Amino acid sequence: MGKNHTGAAILSLGSIPFITTLGNSTLIPILPEMKEALNLNNIQVSLTITLFSIAAAICIPAAGYLSDRFSRKAIIVPSLVIFGAGGLLAGIGAAFFSNAFIWLLIGRIIQGIGAAGTFPIAMALIGDLFKGSEQSKMLGIYEASNELGKVLSPIIGAAFALITWYFVFFTFPVISFLCAILVFFLIKERRNRQTPPPFNQYVKGLFLVFKQEGRWLFTVYLAGGTCLLTIFGILFYLSDKLETEDHITGVWKGLILAIPLLVLVTTSYRTGSIIGKNFVKMKRLAVIGFILMTASYLSLVWIEPLIWFIFALCFSSIGAGLVLPCVNTMIAGAVGKEKRGFITSLYGSVRYIGVALGPLLFGWLMDWSRTGLFLSVACFTFLVAMLVLLLLHVNGMDGRDKRTKITYNYY
Repeated sequence: MGKNHTGAAILSLGSIPFITTLGNSTLIPILPEMKEALNLNNIQVSLTITLFSIAAAICIPAAGYLSDRFSRKAIIVPSLVIFGAGGLLAGIGAAFFSNAFIWLLIGRIIQGIGAAGTFPIAMALIGDLFKGSEQSKMLGIYEASNELGKVLSPIIGAAFALITWYFVFFTFPVISFLCAILVFFLIKERRNRQTPPPFNQYVKGLFLVFKQEGRWLFTVYLAGGTCLLTIFGILFYLSDKLETEDHITGVWKGLILAIPLLVLVTTSYRTGSIIGKNFVKMKRLAVIGFILMTASYLSLVWIEPLIWFIFALCFSSIGAGLVLPCVNTMIAGAVGKEKRGFITSLYGSVRYIGVALGPLLFGWLMDWSRTGLFLSVACFTFLVAMLVLLLLHVNGMDGRDKRTKITYNYY
């Protein structure tokens, strides 16, 4: 693509993960206020994130198939509108209806349905529009935009909570409609799309892909999902800790929540800039990333002072920042263009499942044992590190291997 088109693509495509990330991350600082205002328990308040993510995870495969059959923009633009409409309904329900929690959950489910056609489909679109090292760089920027949304979200959520805890829901339609306009006018899809195959042939092709590539696809799906699970889980824990143990609220709380996320953004951007198509480097960085995450969560068993807690947590952010751009690059180039939407959408489902389970799992473990929480998470991230090490086989600078064939030419 030309420089002007690349700039337009960065602006419009980069806004998608930024906005959809706001859909969950801005709620993290307001969950304690929501819990108190609506008289909820930890499990109930976590449903505002969990149901959003489950709805997205269920609908993503359908959105991926439709994007392969028609076009990426034909799915992304309406999905952004649905995302905004769900946020508006959640805000109205919370502000004006007596059974506010039910309407809030309905709005969040609609938002999740809209989110299904955004992040993973835009990732497939990047795979369509860019090739080679330019593709991995764009995916690094894309992941960095996603994480930047996570950085700013706690600050935005905490600031809006000073007005009222549900005010944030009224911002979703404004920003999502603006994003839809950007995508509609600034993204030009290639016109030489192949005629999509019949559904039965399409499904057979997908089964063939998973038969040949299933081992490494499972591994990288699990790696990406684990990162999102731990990120949102620890944010849920930290938000509760700041308010109940350290008595920090408002914008200061948002700023503290943003610190590990800022480290994640910086690492993601840098990782996407250096990996190119070097699968050996991707595997090495992914293993190192999970080892850092394991060491970080293990250390949190003994660390309680806030400043040292945040310092140790930043190593987990560095680890996730090493893993996610590598996983994104592998997934986006795993298959040919006509199946890419479905493959990236399944990855998107896994990410949203991770987001859904994070607060729920951490909330349950928090009620059980703080030590048990961090030991369990450390053991899990170490297990994923071993799976990446043992199941993701690469050979040579371009990563080609006869056993797993991590290639970019399945059509």
